[in-house]
Amino acid sequence: MLNPQTTLNCAGRLLNLDKPVIMGIINVTPDSFYAGSRFMELDDILRQAEIMLTDGAQILDVGGMSSRPGATIITAEEEVQRIAPVIDALVKHFPSAIVSVDTIYGHTAKVSKDLGASIINDVSAGRLDATMYPIVAELGLPYILMHMQGMPGTMQTNPAYTDVVTEVLDFFIAEVGKLRALGVKDIVLDPGFGFGKTIAHNYQLLNSLHIFQVLDAPVLAGLSRKSMIYKLLKTKPEEALNGTSVLHMVALQQGAKLLRVHDVKPAMEVIKLWEMLENES
Repeated sequence: MLNPQTTLNCAGRLLNLDKPVIMGIINVTPDSFYAGSRFMELDDILRQAEIMLTDGAQILDVGGMSSRPGATIITAEEEVQRIAPVIDALVKHFPSAIVSVDTIYGHTAKVSKDLGASIINDVSAGRLDATMYPIVAELGLPYILMHMQGMPGTMQTNPAYTDVVTEVLDFFIAEVGKLRALGVKDIVLDPGFGFGKTIAHNYQLLNSLHIFQVLDAPVLAGLSRKSMIYKLLKTKPEEALNGTSVLHMVALQQGAKLLRVHDVKPAMEVIKLWEMLENES
């Protein structure tokens, strides 16, 4: 395997990716697909953040708009109203944590950096806001580039590919080229599990995750409690933790450097088991 970039410069703080890093999900939304990740009261958010950080998360990913299939796209102004107090509170209460903002808007990214966020996580790859790429370049923060076929409202309506792995790779090559040309240095690749993909497409991508390392950029796996697990097992998101842990192990074996998760402690256990396997290989 190739050795992709092993550090991210998060507003002057280096995040070391020699060991896989966990990003804990904090959804400030009323409609995210997994009820256990929804928080609207600041005290509840701070309590959850403390648990996540104690359990081993290094990044807290704050989102103010659901990107589940069929989700409604809200305005940047409404999104900022939801997340600004949360980012401000997290930065003040947990200064050692790295805060990421999950947004499709350049305006939200700017406001979030001013409040202390130091990673931009964009499910749309700049397609829903033409200002996103230039603003990311201006901010100088790591950018999580995710692949999505279609838009959140319709992305799961008959997604189709000739070869999903090749098409996602071609997408990354093109978009990374655009970002590098603008001067963006730290890019993280997210293949977008569940974003315009069938269950079969998701597993083909997971089985070929190592291929994306040719771009010399770390790969993030966002698998936590997704429909590729619970629909296949005929259960619900609330019952998908065991399947999530299994797929986290596969993702690590395929070279993923970041895991975006709802459940930090089980993910840390997977990393410890993976490290043992790596050390004995």
